[in-house]
Amino acid sequence: MVREQYITTTGDDGVPDTIPEYLYTIGIYGWRKRCLYLFILILLVILVINLALTIWIVRVMWFNTEGMGLLQVHPDGVRLEGESEFLFPLYAQEIDSREDSELLVDSTENVSLNARNDNGDVTGRLSVGPKKVQGDVQQLVINSNSDKMLFQADGKEVVVGTNKLRITGPEGAIFQHSVQTPLIRGEMSKDLRLDAPTRSLSMDAPGGVHIKALSGRLSATSNMDVLLHSNDGLLVLDAEMLRLPNLRLGTAGTGGAQGLYEVCVCPNSGKLFLSKAAFTSTCSNSQQC
Repeated sequence: MVREQYITTTGDDGVPDTIPEYLYTIGIYGWRKRCLYLFILILLVILVINLALTIWIVRVMWFNTEGMGLLQVHPDGVRLEGESEFLFPLYAQEIDSREDSELLVDSTENVSLNARNDNGDVTGRLSVGPKKVQGDVQQLVINSNSDKMLFQADGKEVVVGTNKLRITGPEGAIFQHSVQTPLIRGEMSKDLRLDAPTRSLSMDAPGGVHIKALSGRLSATSNMDVLLHSNDGLLVLDAEMLRLPNLRLGTAGTGGAQGLYEVCVCPNSGKLFLSKAAFTSTCSNSQQC
């Protein structure tokens, strides 16, 4: 508010002069003054509340010069101590545990690990659930600490890279198709059994098939015929005693006319052959040896 006043004075000539005098009076009065004070008070309260909230957040989140509480930020990554709970997906290039502790990933439902390409498409998935573990990947490879391949599986084949594949189940191993292996060995003090309940059992090898029972017996049982066949070689039965307990026996007075034969053995080579049965043995008269 500006107010102008005039002061009358008398000069040398006796004529009164009027000298203007400016008085500046500035101020806010009335309701404007009260509103200004109220606004300042509100700003002061908000400032105090913000300061208190900032101090509370700093104390609760444990902000420090290295990071935030148990979360420490380093030039080579982020280090998190203790247990942590993630409510949303976690994106990371590498997750490592401390040298003196293990890495534990826990969930009330399931744990899913996804690998994505540059377009964001899932190229590999591993899901650990309460009932099953499921993996969707083109190739599964398991290596040892020395970078030796232990297990590899893809859409064409499964490779076990260990020196020995041990199956401890009471039912053994069931193969729906063929199996290719250089050696099949039973566990110590236990029998090795190859069984085909409804089909035939065939073992083929271009260099020969060797069956050994070092401390027991070898038994081959079939509901029908057991055929031992060699195309270009001999069939050798090398044993101290050879027993054929269920051969048909002839009766006195009968001969080869009834189609009965006797089994003969060559004394020099051990060859087995059949000779027509008669009243006496015909093995010595045969030309098979």
